Amino acid sequence: MTSPTKILISTFLEQQYVDAIASAPDVEVLYAPELLPEPRYAADHGGVKPALDAAAEERWLGLLAQADVAFDFDWRDPSSLPTNAPKLQWIQATSAGIGAFMSRTGLDASGITVTTAAGTHAVPLAEFALTGALHFIKGVPHLEEQKRQHRWERYTTRQLAGLGVSVVGVGGMGSNVISVFDALGARVTAVGRPGGSYELPDSVTLSDTSRLAEVLPSTDVLVLCSALTPETEGLIGRDELALLPEQAIVVNISRGQVVDEQALIEALRSRRLLGAALDVVTSEPLAADSPLWDLDNVLLSPHSASTVASENATLTELFLENLRRWRAGEPLKNLYERSRGY
Repeated sequence: MTSPTKILISTFLEQQYVDAIASAPDVEVLYAPELLPEPRYAADHGGVKPALDAAAEERWLGLLAQADVAFDFDWRDPSSLPTNAPKLQWIQATSAGIGAFMSRTGLDASGITVTTAAGTHAVPLAEFALTGALHFIKGVPHLEEQKRQHRWERYTTRQLAGLGVSVVGVGGMGSNVISVFDALGARVTAVGRPGGSYELPDSVTLSDTSRLAEVLPSTDVLVLCSALTPETEGLIGRDELALLPEQAIVVNISRGQVVDEQALIEALRSRRLLGAALDVVTSEPLAADSPLWDLDNVLLSPHSASTVASENATLTELFLENLRRWRAGEPLKNLYERSRGY
């Protein structure tokens, strides 16, 4: 008789999702929420880290030592997972962009199979991208100022339909952003990897990052959705921002390091850009003295655009599907590839 697969849940999950995982055939769930970071909000997979005494630390190390599979990384010492969890074969991450983390911790060379949460956050991120674009296209900052001044004056705005929207990054997140803007009548260009192959609506134009200089001059809304890799770090610099038409909008739901933040600030201060909607910045949390706080043409989100109340349900569904595939020897969804960095 084979032993059950021991699954360590390394992040807080509501009991209903723990029970859903435990109901899978031939599994044993290892879950001790009192040893895990306490969530500050729904679907918080960072949380407030507890101070473990010697006995609690020994309990946690004992759980790690038993695990065949982990739902999220070890919150205490992820780089030591190969040593502390010698039986561990597969980790399901709760985040999509884990390339820098994998490199920093050395886990990309550990031999442990890792799957990401790519696509899990696609819908809320697309909703934020649309919100950010419409915030400026429909003149919401102007309306807020008029309201503060108690001024009722008609004004003229623009419509999204017909504007040029370029989406950089055509993975699960970018594909959904493309679909949303395309459905609303924008002229969408998908900017993928050189040589990449993608399934896109017939109305969407395909380009790649090697041809950004051709794409940017006709881009009214630039939406950044790419993973952070050596190829995408600093992809949008001073020269690229200068190629955008005046009154263009930048939406970043990727990583802050994809954009030259100082060059972006200068373009916003000069009003050459109409605005920027940023869910990410170069260094998080954003420094208290950053000019981004005080620019009225910046919409800031504290890296929370992907976090919705239903996230843990979606992550559990993904995990259970991958668990089925893993045990059946089928290809896993969202398999992390070291060579690509995502």
